Amino acid sequence: MSTATVVAVDSGQSGIRARATRDGQTLLELELPGMRTDLDVVDQLADVAGAVAGKNVVPEVLALGSTGLTETDTAAELLSLARKHGVREVYLAHDSITSYAGALGADPGAICATGTGTVTLAVGATDTARVDGWGWLMGDIGSGFWVGRAGLDAAMRAHDGRGPATGMLDLVKQEFSSVEGAYIEIQADAGRVARVASYARRVLDLAAEGDGPCQEIAVRAGQELALSVATALKRVQHLDAPQVVGMGGIFRSAEITQALTEHLVTLVPGARVVEPRGTSLDGAAELPLLPDGHPLLARVDVAR
Repeated sequence: MSTATVVAVDSGQSGIRARATRDGQTLLELELPGMRTDLDVVDQLADVAGAVAGKNVVPEVLALGSTGLTETDTAAELLSLARKHGVREVYLAHDSITSYAGALGADPGAICATGTGTVTLAVGATDTARVDGWGWLMGDIGSGFWVGRAGLDAAMRAHDGRGPATGMLDLVKQEFSSVEGAYIEIQADAGRVARVASYARRVLDLAAEGDGPCQEIAVRAGQELALSVATALKRVQHLDAPQVVGMGGIFRSAEITQALTEHLVTLVPGARVVEPRGTSLDGAAELPLLPDGHPLLARVDVAR
């Protein structure tokens, strides 16, 4: 492994990051458009290998964490598609696995990785448990999309008179030619998921400024994320002062972090919210290095 070029990939809906290293030296870093979960995931990941090869770097080992993976998306299929780019070994995992490996390494605990979507993963002595990560239609509660969507809902409630005034309505008025036509424009946007998620930043800025509806959204998001973490920890029976990491820009919100922390300790007394050791991209690079028998390995698909 030490003489191979390893390409770590962190693939999310808002963007894809790739980093090629060899013998500890970084050869290349790339940022690519986000993963489309309505298109074939493996094809898109193979394109990442192609993009690296196009920069005159041979991606011998691919270590990937991706959103949108299903049981039919396999490392063997990806290896078959990417061999033409020089790939000879693939480690493929859901992005919750790489987020965990980046945040806590091989230690037990739980991570809540929240960007456009959100997924929680807990690791115990012998098992792992995933909670949520079910996409913007069926889940991703507390995610950037969820917060942005709630902010737009608050804006339209204020517009209709169904809810209190909020700065989110001012944002809609500024960004769209017609408040009542905004939903048509968003629905017609091929990048609507990332676009809705982008409004989370304004929701959380307004929450920090004291906007009532936005503060309520932030508190609800934190509480929902705490519930996901507590549920995952209970499923792996790791309730003895577990380490918990919140990953993603949404945790820059003091309101969300405080709500998560306060609600979590009522659900799992002794839980400790700690800072991540690294990023999900760092975690992807760790996949080939996980020790034999580690619970995370059961969730990593390997093809050679």
